[in-house]
Amino acid sequence: MKVLVAGAAGMLGRDMVLAAGNAGHDVVGFGRAEMDVTEADQVRRRMDLERPDMVVNCSAWTDVDGAEAAEEAAFAVNGTGAGIVAAAAREAGAAVVFVSTDYVFDGRKGEPYVESDQPAPLSAYGRTKLAGEEATAAANKRHFIVRSSGLFGINGGNFVDTMLRLAESTNEVLVVRDQVVSPTYTWHLAYGLTRLIEGIEYGIHHMAAAGQCSWYEFAREIFEQAKTETKVLSGTTEMLGRPAPRPAFSVLRSQREHAIRLPSWHDGLAGYLAQRDSDTN
Repeated sequence: MKVLVAGAAGMLGRDMVLAAGNAGHDVVGFGRAEMDVTEADQVRRRMDLERPDMVVNCSAWTDVDGAEAAEEAAFAVNGTGAGIVAAAAREAGAAVVFVSTDYVFDGRKGEPYVESDQPAPLSAYGRTKLAGEEATAAANKRHFIVRSSGLFGINGGNFVDTMLRLAESTNEVLVVRDQVVSPTYTWHLAYGLTRLIEGIEYGIHHMAAAGQCSWYEFAREIFEQAKTETKVLSGTTEMLGRPAPRPAFSVLRSQREHAIRLPSWHDGLAGYLAQRDSDTN
């Protein structure tokens, strides 16, 4: 299968190129400089040239707080751009994957969200990602919409990297205890996506790390596994006063009979730290 990865310069996109290639697919990947998803003519020309069988759209505006002040710009990538990619994929005869987020939910359910739950985003970021889901589905019947959670990986800024950098300059950090997620290693997600595109079960899929934790618990486990003497102070969302509202409980589960299960967030963290160490040595 020929696979085209949009957003291939990003954290998930880079891992997706490698994972699909390792699985034996013919993979081409393009970052924003080569294929800007907000430019319809450019995207269409690239699809016409490459003629992929599958397009995996990893392009995204990921600055959750920044989107509150720049929703139009975030929407151009996450919403309109997603529709452009899906339509161009359809015109080229390809199916499409759109990677979405747990932030399309409001977090008030109190138990893990499944594919049939009704989205109700709290933030501009969540609204733009939900718009991307809707635009993808409308533009290409052969679509996979994959919601994941708390991504971290070796090829971009993320929570784990932030914690480890802070530990170099301080002996304590303040982290929220009232937001519960399933932090997902992008390498694991990329392999899950690769398995997904080899099937034909189109529609919405929830694909996140097994297990759940608060960001406070995640930070403690980061320092435990990294063997770092850093104290984690427990705070609340209100105390931190971030611009974008976050769901209090956005753990994802799949209700699909043949759901693709990812390893636990503990295993993902261990894999990330090992990869990080090997890249720095």
